[in-house]
Amino acid sequence: MESAKLTSEALSELQVRPVERHEEGRYQAQMAQHHYLGALPKIGETVWYVATWREEWVAQLSLSAAALKCGVRDRWIGWDFRSQYGRLKLIANNSRFLILPDWHRPNIGSRVLSLTERRVVADWPARFGHPLLLLETFVDPRRFHGGVYRAANWMELGLTQGYRRTQKGYSAIASAPKRVFVRPLCRDPRRHLTHPDRNHLQLTGAPQIMLNAEQMRSLPQCFLSIADPRRAQGRRHRLPVVLGIATGAILCGMRGYKVISDWADALGQQARMRFGCRREHGRYVVPSEFVIRDCLVRIKPGALDGALTTWNQAWGTQDSALAIDGKTMKNAVDEAGHQAHILSVVGHESRICHAQKK
Repeated sequence: MESAKLTSEALSELQVRPVERHEEGRYQAQMAQHHYLGALPKIGETVWYVATWREEWVAQLSLSAAALKCGVRDRWIGWDFRSQYGRLKLIANNSRFLILPDWHRPNIGSRVLSLTERRVVADWPARFGHPLLLLETFVDPRRFHGGVYRAANWMELGLTQGYRRTQKGYSAIASAPKRVFVRPLCRDPRRHLTHPDRNHLQLTGAPQIMLNAEQMRSLPQCFLSIADPRRAQGRRHRLPVVLGIATGAILCGMRGYKVISDWADALGQQARMRFGCRREHGRYVVPSEFVIRDCLVRIKPGALDGALTTWNQAWGTQDSALAIDGKTMKNAVDEAGHQAHILSVVGHESRICHAQKK
């Protein structure tokens, strides 16, 4: 077998690259077959990598959204829950790492991790528009001791408390603590991650929020006055529910129909109930990507703007001052032949666009 010819000198021929779209099926199939946790869908900001040797696949690796809660990591950084949530995107979780069966050779794991670190520093900003400062991963000590991460100079921070995610939130009993490893991608990542200025971190726009239970219940209520443009026949999901879920996903930082749909699919049963989702066979179901897209493209922007203004008045930050700014839309001409001008009102504290008029 050609892979058996791999020597320590040939490690220099290993290459790591992102998985192409047409290769995603193969990536998922091999992950489902060979990784003990199975395959993992793309949710939010995710990049899949493959390591190759002379075009032959050697290993597969997934970098995805950081863990929402990890006490030992947050204490090491110096975060509290309020300050860390908007900065979680600066950390990525090595959620899957698989060395394919024919490639269990000395030093391959640490070499693949090292090559991935070098690639992701450039790949992440190019794809998602912001830097990546830290990698994290969780190792089950019942199966592994984390030697490959230690060999790649990752730092072990300690153990998690052992609670696991469930459909209703977190388990009541701690049963399986994991070892937490981190790998800095810059000098002194703790200083950067706790820096008070978001611009210093290249984070633009308003900070993402974490929706609480009452906010989830209130979002669909804001859209009750919008008429449903769809035919009644075959309609499974109420329009306020679809718009509420889409809005909730965007408030939590999701962008694009596919990512919004993935966010909806990841909602637990309690969250789906709060949004008012349809119940089928004893479980709450969320609208598909097609339904979300179909509803959003049919609703007039003015109607959506009015509904969101109502929600902002109830939950948004109170602004002591407003900024008014206008822009001329390039190549935008109305029916009368006049070039379009847009005037916006934005809150200083909330950074929310309260109104936008032509």
